[in-house]
Amino acid sequence: MDVRRAADRALEQARSALASDEPERAADHLAGALTHAPTLPEAHELLGRLAAQPGGGLDLFPLAPHVSAGGLAARAHLLAAAGRPEDGLPLLAAASGRAPAADWAGVPWVGDPALGVRIEPGLLVQLLMRLCTAVGDPAPAPTRTTLKPYLAVARHAIAAHPEHAMLLGAGSALARRIGETTLAVDWAARGARSRPSKLAEIWLGYAYRSAGRVPEALAALRRAVAHDPDDLSVYADIAGTLADHGRLEDALNWVDRALERDPEYDCAVHTAHRLRHRADGDLAHLVRLADFIRDHPDESHEHTDLADCCREVPWLSGVPAAAPLPRGSAATGIWSHSRPGPAAKPAPSPSPTPSPSAEAVRRLRQVASLSWAHPPAAYDAAVQLIMVRPADLLALLTRPPADVAAPEIWACLGLLHHGTDEPWLDSERRRRLLELLDGGLDRVTEAALFALIVSAWIDPSARADVAAIVAGRLAEVAGRPGARSVAELALATPDLPQSARETATGMARTAVIPRQRSRARSRLLLRWRRD
Repeated sequence: MDVRRAADRALEQARSALASDEPERAADHLAGALTHAPTLPEAHELLGRLAAQPGGGLDLFPLAPHVSAGGLAARAHLLAAAGRPEDGLPLLAAASGRAPAADWAGVPWVGDPALGVRIEPGLLVQLLMRLCTAVGDPAPAPTRTTLKPYLAVARHAIAAHPEHAMLLGAGSALARRIGETTLAVDWAARGARSRPSKLAEIWLGYAYRSAGRVPEALAALRRAVAHDPDDLSVYADIAGTLADHGRLEDALNWVDRALERDPEYDCAVHTAHRLRHRADGDLAHLVRLADFIRDHPDESHEHTDLADCCREVPWLSGVPAAAPLPRGSAATGIWSHSRPGPAAKPAPSPSPTPSPSAEAVRRLRQVASLSWAHPPAAYDAAVQLIMVRPADLLALLTRPPADVAAPEIWACLGLLHHGTDEPWLDSERRRRLLELLDGGLDRVTEAALFALIVSAWIDPSARADVAAIVAGRLAEVAGRPGARSVAELALATPDLPQSARETATGMARTAVIPRQRSRARSRLLLRWRRD
């Protein structure tokens, strides 16, 4: 059902309820209609009828703990109809914060110049900053349009309070996000002149940066540091700006200045590892960043540096778009034999191949994907597979569901979540994955190798062991079909010896040579990316 049909259905139910003298039920359905179509004229017409109820209908839309966005908007419109638009605007903005792409504010009373005069400037500053927090910088194209009415309120308020520094700065922040960079610079500059401060200079620096005026942006951010040398987030902003414009050495100097003041400050640590990885491409920077994230779960805000560095890198952010490997002999005999590995336990006795349960398939389907933010994120995404028995996960390797992306990978990642209390070298999860490496190159051995590598990302105690396993596998497959895939996996391995990394780098650059295969063999192929 599309949104207009859903809104019409909700309106029909609201009218029926109102005709039955059930205004509370009518209000519930009307809130639903506004959630689907915030500016639908028929919905506002019916809202006008509810405004005729005692108390202007406000009691029909209480500010309950879990009120819907439509309920917030309905109350906002009723407040405006009662002559209190300054009280309604924060509720409308709260609805916009929940669903920024919806046109909550596209109504006449928001555009009335009198509203900007009536609303208290400090309240409007808070409202604008909450909106800025709810959207990206810059905001997506559809959201830019829906936020313009709030920018109009800011214009009218600034006209009434032309020297209000905080209002100028908050208005600049919103203008910047919706692409009004000239206005953003003007307002931020006026705010910084009106009341010089760290925050005013930060707003101005961001406005200059959005406008492409990098020297002015850096100058403003340096002035912000002069106002407050202990605000290390500004150091990270300066470093990021310098790096984005080709001044990597200067950027790293600013990062080092921040780390000298506080080696554990999260923004500086994230920026430092990201920039050092950009400088030399060493995977160790990303591994150390992953360690920092694991050891500091309560960071000041969400960071994307690790995901940004891993993006589009084979295995770090997803399955590489390479020639597929077959599912061969290693996949068909994994329960009846094993190849001894370092500290591997004896192979289990032959047993019938188990059939995966419907619940196992359901859970696999929920988590499986061809991409992930970074290796620790892949591990976290597979956590619900702890509810699937290892035997069922192994069974999924021989009977992978046809509609699941990369099922072997996720089944192997699921194995990592079993027996996590066991020390790595003596663990069942290690033994199972080593057994899956037995035989030639195929999808299962590749997935098992990736799971081993993920274990090294999340568990420093596993790194030396996994690096040795991967280096050995790399030497074993050199010159064989599929070697490039192992090389790409090796390049994603923490603490891989430098000689092995150099070998893997050369192998990964080798063009993929299509392999000849028979009709019988080709039907066993399982592509990671399905057409």
